[in-house]
Amino acid sequence: MNSRDPRYDILFEPVQIGPVTSKNRFYQTPYALGIGPHRYQDMVAFRQTRAEGGWGVVCVEETMIHPTSGHDPFQGPHLWSDADIGRVAPMAEAVHKYGALAGVELAHVGSSGPCWEHRGYPLSPTANPVRLHDNPIMTKQMDKRDIAQFRRWYVDAALRAKKADFDIVYVYCAHDLSLLQDFLVSRTNKRTDDYGGSFQNRIRLLREVLSDVKDAVGDRCAVAVRLAVEERRWKSSLNTREDGRRVIEELAEVPDLWDVNVSDWAWDTGSSRFFEEGHQEPFISFVKQVTSKPVVGVGRFTSPDAMVSQVKRGILDFIGAARPSIADPFLPNKIDTGLHDDIRECIGCNVCAAEVMNQTTIRCTQNPTAGEEFRLQWHPERVPPAGDPTRNILVVGGGPAGLQAALTLGKRGYQVSIAEAGENWGGRIVRERSLPRLATWGRVVDYRLALLQRMPNVQMYLASRLSAEDVLGMEPDHVIVATGSSWRRDGTGRSHDEPIPGADAAHVFTPDDIMAGKPVSGKVVVYDDDYYYMASALAEKLAREGNTVTYVTSASEPAPWTFKTLELGHVVQALLAAGVEIVTGTTLTAIEPGRVTAQRVLTGHSITLDADALVLVTCQNADETLYRELLERVEEGQLPSLDRTGDCVAPAFIAQAVRDGHRAAMSYDLPKDQ
Repeated sequence: MNSRDPRYDILFEPVQIGPVTSKNRFYQTPYALGIGPHRYQDMVAFRQTRAEGGWGVVCVEETMIHPTSGHDPFQGPHLWSDADIGRVAPMAEAVHKYGALAGVELAHVGSSGPCWEHRGYPLSPTANPVRLHDNPIMTKQMDKRDIAQFRRWYVDAALRAKKADFDIVYVYCAHDLSLLQDFLVSRTNKRTDDYGGSFQNRIRLLREVLSDVKDAVGDRCAVAVRLAVEERRWKSSLNTREDGRRVIEELAEVPDLWDVNVSDWAWDTGSSRFFEEGHQEPFISFVKQVTSKPVVGVGRFTSPDAMVSQVKRGILDFIGAARPSIADPFLPNKIDTGLHDDIRECIGCNVCAAEVMNQTTIRCTQNPTAGEEFRLQWHPERVPPAGDPTRNILVVGGGPAGLQAALTLGKRGYQVSIAEAGENWGGRIVRERSLPRLATWGRVVDYRLALLQRMPNVQMYLASRLSAEDVLGMEPDHVIVATGSSWRRDGTGRSHDEPIPGADAAHVFTPDDIMAGKPVSGKVVVYDDDYYYMASALAEKLAREGNTVTYVTSASEPAPWTFKTLELGHVVQALLAAGVEIVTGTTLTAIEPGRVTAQRVLTGHSITLDADALVLVTCQNADETLYRELLERVEEGQLPSLDRTGDCVAPAFIAQAVRDGHRAAMSYDLPKDQ
C-alpha cells in the first residue's frame, strides 16, 4: 500500500484560521467557473470534487454582495438577498462532507463592472469610465450615504454566508476588480474627503469593512482578506512592494487570514509561457514578516517539494491553488498516499481562464472532467468499468486525443491497442512543445504516457502507420480514429474563403514546415489568421534565429484569443523584445517572389512587404482519410463499430482534443449481445 513520503508531512499539518481549523495546508483559493446561478448544481459538484480530493479549504468564487455589483455578462453566484442563502448553502454542505472548510469570496467589483443586469450606475470612489467591456458608461462617485450603504451590504452578505454555513468569509480587495481596491489605490481614488488623498484615508474603507465583517460573523467564521500587494500593470499607489507592505503592516492583525497576490489578473494568473512556478514569491515574501496571521498565496504550484519549500522558508502557511486544483482535484490525496508522481500537473495554458472570459463553463487541458462533474457525472479519478473487459479496442493516433482515449479505456478495463504513425508519442504536442515558451505543455503527453506504460491491458506501438486493411487485420471490436490534422498550405482561413494567389510558391511555408525544421532565412512575414498562440510563437522563434520578422494579422490586435488566456500584453512584449515588427488589421491579397501584397482591413489601402519567406498560419485540415475508409468497412459489415476523436473531427484547442478523447472512451460500452 502506498504511503506518504515523510518529507511532505508538513503539508498535512492542521492550521488554525481564527475560530476554525483547516485539516491541512492545501487551500483551493477562490476562482471563477463561468457557471451562472441557473446551474448551481454544477458549482456544487465542482467544489465537492476538490474537497473529496483532499483540499483542506475549498473556496467559492467572487460572490456578489449587491445587485450593483457584477461582471455582467459573466456569470457567478451572489448573496445579495436572503433568497440566495438556500442556493449557495449546498456548496458549503458538499465541501463539509469531506472534512474541508468552505470559504466564500464576498465582493463588489466597483468600476470594473458595467452594472448591466441591475441597469443602474456602477459605483466608484471617483467618477471614472467603466474599465471592462469598453462600455461607454461613467461610474457614480459615491457619497457618504453610499459608503454607509456599502458597509451594510457587506455585513448583510456576511451574515447570509454565515447562515449558509461557510467557515471563511472573504473581504475582496484584489485583481483590479474590487471597489475596495478602487478606494485603496490613488489611480482610481481622487477624492479629497476623509476617504481619499492620504494613505490613511484611502485605507479607511478597507479597515472599516474588515472590522464590520469581523464584528458580524467573527465569532464563528474566519474573516479573510484577499489583497493585491502590488499592481504590476499600472502605476499607482500600489506600484511597489513598499506600498503593499504598508497596507499589511497597517492592518496586520485585523483579518484572520491574508490571501495575497499581485494585480491585475494577467499578472496573478500568469501563463506558463511567461511565468514560472512560484513566480509571485518576490512580491509576497514579506507578508509573514509583518503579521502573525496565516498567509496563503498562489504560484501554479504542482511540485510537492516546491510546496514544502514555501512553508519551511516562511513564505506561506497555506499552499494556495486555483489552476492546479482544476487540473488535478486529487493533488493533495495523491501526495498523501505517495502517488505524487501521478499528479496531473497544470500546464499553465490558461484555457480555464479563457472559457470564463468567453462566458461559458470552465474547462482544462489536462483534466477533461472539469466542469462536467454534475452534467455528465464525470469524475477525475473514477470511470465506469468495461461492459465486457475482453473486448479489444484499437486507437489509431497517439496525439492528445488518442492518448486520452486509450488512458480512459485502459482505466475502464478494456484490452486496448494504440498505434502511432510517428516516431514519438504526442502528435501535435511533439512539435509544439519545442516552440518558444511552450515546453511545459509537454506535460499533457508525459502524464498520459507515464500511466499508460504501467497498464498491462494497454499495448502501444510507435512507427505504425495503419491502413484500413491493417486495421481490419487486427480484428478489433471497436476502433477510435485520432489521426489529427495538418495546417493548410493555401492561405484559406478566417479571412480568405479562397486560396491566396501565389500560395503555392516555394518560399511559402506552413507551421508544420517550420516545426519540422525546414530552413527559413532573411526577411520573413508570418501571417496570422488563426488568432491564438501559433503565429506569435513562430514569429518569436524565427526572429531569435536571426531573421528579420514581420508579424501580420487580419485582427485588430496581435493574437487576439490570447486576451482571453490573459497573455495578450505578454505576447506583444515578447514579440517586441525579439525585434518583431507588428502589423495589425491587414490581410494578404497576393504572394509574389520576394514580396507579399496586403490590404488594410478598414481603409482598403494596399501595402507591399518584403518577404524572402512567408509563413501562413491560417487554419487546419482534419486528417480524416482513414476514418472515411473505415466507415465504409463498417457499412459493409467488416468492422463492428467506429468512432473518431480530436482534431480529425475538427481541429481545435488541445483541451478540446483531450476532452473529446475522454468522451470517445466514456461513450463506448457495447452490450455483450451486440
